[in-house]
Amino acid sequence: MPQGSILVVDDEQRQREIYRDILLDEGYETVTAPSGEAALRLVAQRRFDLVLTDLNLTGMTGIDLLSEILQTDPTVAIVLITGYPSIESAIDATKRGVYQYLEKPVDRSRLLEVVNDAFERLASLKRTIIGNSPPTKEMIRMILKVAPTSHTVLILGESGTGKELVAREIHKHSPRHDQPFLAVNCASLTETLLESELFGHEKGAFTDAYQQKKGLFERADHSTLFLDEIGDTSLAMQAKILRALQEREIMRVGGTESIKVDVRIIAATNRNLDQLMREGKFREDLYYRLKVIPIVCPPLRGRRGDIEELSLHFMRKAGLASGREVCGISPAAMNALEAYQWPGNVRQLEWAIERAVVLGETDQVELQDLPPEILQAGEETNIAEVPAPAVPPSPGRLTPVIPETSWEEHEKAKIMEALQRTNGNITRAAQLLGMTFRTLQYRLEKFGIRKQ
Repeated sequence: MPQGSILVVDDEQRQREIYRDILLDEGYETVTAPSGEAALRLVAQRRFDLVLTDLNLTGMTGIDLLSEILQTDPTVAIVLITGYPSIESAIDATKRGVYQYLEKPVDRSRLLEVVNDAFERLASLKRTIIGNSPPTKEMIRMILKVAPTSHTVLILGESGTGKELVAREIHKHSPRHDQPFLAVNCASLTETLLESELFGHEKGAFTDAYQQKKGLFERADHSTLFLDEIGDTSLAMQAKILRALQEREIMRVGGTESIKVDVRIIAATNRNLDQLMREGKFREDLYYRLKVIPIVCPPLRGRRGDIEELSLHFMRKAGLASGREVCGISPAAMNALEAYQWPGNVRQLEWAIERAVVLGETDQVELQDLPPEILQAGEETNIAEVPAPAVPPSPGRLTPVIPETSWEEHEKAKIMEALQRTNGNITRAAQLLGMTFRTLQYRLEKFGIRKQ
């Protein structure tokens, strides 16, 4: 079976045939084109996973061709081949979205190494980041583009859009992938604790500092450090993070010696950093240091074409977790899901589907299984509201609570139920909710929930 589809573009027939035969032998479906114009006609008729093109084509150049193709489908992997390499052309090609740049004559093993790696990376990403809408394709393209570099990345997006997932995928596909990915939620810790967490401390630096501790910057040496909710840090903390980025060195709290570190920083926020800068709450110099490469995680309402695929994925996942066989989602339920605005984004969709699977009585998700706020939104688009049946919770399973007013109240109710079921044990409650311990602590403070 073919592993993927490849378009080979070269104005030399013999060269096209050589590449085609190599790729066919490897199991790839391969089509050839003698020019950029002919390649565009083929691209208009069907989709290719990878385009292998000579840079110096007669007529339309390889650079012009890749620009046209990427406008149509940003997820296509482009491999440029040329007999006249230069630093300038390589830099230009990379900026325009080229996956790899090869010099003639291309060795068979090197060609297959590049092609196989491209397909492996793309397949891995598509298994993790679900969807084929244009915004999702653009996000995948950016991940593939920045992952091989060591540049700082700033991920922007609303809560629940999957910013940490994107950060993990960037690390997974980077040269640092064999080192552990480290992360911290900057909003979940006090300034003093965050400083110790990031930079470490010396023995006796403060009360309870009974021994020396390495911070995340040290522990992430030669790896990736994810700074989530960077927009919630104080100006003083921002200055310390900026120094670590600029000087590539840190100093432990209470220490006197600088420590060199090689850390790739990926930061994320759901805040408007431009607005925070205007208000004097975020340092401009740190903003531009972080925003070397920005990636936007689109809200779910901006990628509605992915809702069906995501819903089916979460349905299968919830079915396995609950031991129920659920084979699909009814048209009425899918219409309601696609009509809703999803203020909680993908995270809210997952919880809504989990609820529907747990409470459902048939072998598919029905309209009446969906949360009330989705049904109310459906009323505005002439979708009849059907009351949800009362189904007793499955033993040992955290039953999603039906939200009465807002997504935040839904989340708060689930947290309170988890704490009740674990007798106030935060560690066990976090596991039940699928959160980290620190994220749950942050949520407890945010919602004013006291430990039971």
